[in-house]
Amino acid sequence: MSLAARLAFRCLLGLMVVGGMMFVPAGTIHFWQGWAFLGAAYVPVIFAFLYFYRHDPKLVERRLQRKEKVAAQRWLVRFLQPAFFAAMLLPGLDHRWGWSRKFLGAEPVWLEVASLAVVLAAILTVAWVFQTNSFASRTIQVEVGQPVISTGPYAVVRHPMYSASIVMFLATPIALGSYVSLPAFALLVPIYVFRLLNEEKVLQAELPGYAEYCSRTRFRLIPLVW
Repeated sequence: MSLAARLAFRCLLGLMVVGGMMFVPAGTIHFWQGWAFLGAAYVPVIFAFLYFYRHDPKLVERRLQRKEKVAAQRWLVRFLQPAFFAAMLLPGLDHRWGWSRKFLGAEPVWLEVASLAVVLAAILTVAWVFQTNSFASRTIQVEVGQPVISTGPYAVVRHPMYSASIVMFLATPIALGSYVSLPAFALLVPIYVFRLLNEEKVLQAELPGYAEYCSRTRFRLIPLVW
């Protein structure tokens, strides 16, 4: 299958899966937060991949890879995927049964819109990472000739894609109008922390110059914190 066909299939499949995880539990398509989330989070991703398909097809090829080569990463992905799936089901169920409205009060619209803006900003940050680092693979690996990237977002933290992803995960339940699902999304954070710590071990062992980069760029995820 050609790269274009695989990209189109993955985008369509992702749209169906993410949409299904929100609207099927909600039991209705009258869930404006779900539609707004797709517009803020998924539409920009499609446009970004179309851009990189034209300008950096090798990056797209790397992002379509799914098989982890590092054993520890395979175990982490086994936890991450079902945890993400379970978390994404909760806002729709909350919309159907009204848990947040009943126990914590309805979210103000301004907070949901602000959270959607945070989700969009996180997606654009990931696109910035892709623009800066063509070797930003979906899986943990070091390729022949791969350089250490220390510019752009990598000058701020060592794992800017993880930083953006975590921000997006924490903003997602609020954008979808669900206070009660926030703890489920927060449980994804430690999985990402373990993933990046293992990734750093791999990069320090296999990527020349990465240890020196770590000594210059002190913070992993949060500037001035960690």
